[in-house]
Amino acid sequence: MIIVNGQNQEISLPMDLVTYLQENYPLDKIAIELNGQIVPKAKYAQTILNPNDKLEIVTFVGGG
Repeated sequence: MIIVNGQNQEISLPMDLVTYLQENYPLDKIAIELNGQIVPKAKYAQTILNPNDKLEIVTFVGGG
């Protein structure tokens, strides 16, 4: 289980961050914080999610 934006989420762990994100979010329109640290997009594939990790995912929305 990980915590995503304050909600518990059951996923198969360990899993790399990019795999999780590709299944759930548009990669070009998000910013990620993992356990209080910003994760650069270049590090998504090398970042491994583990039990009880806390993800905060911000989705950018265009508008005017």
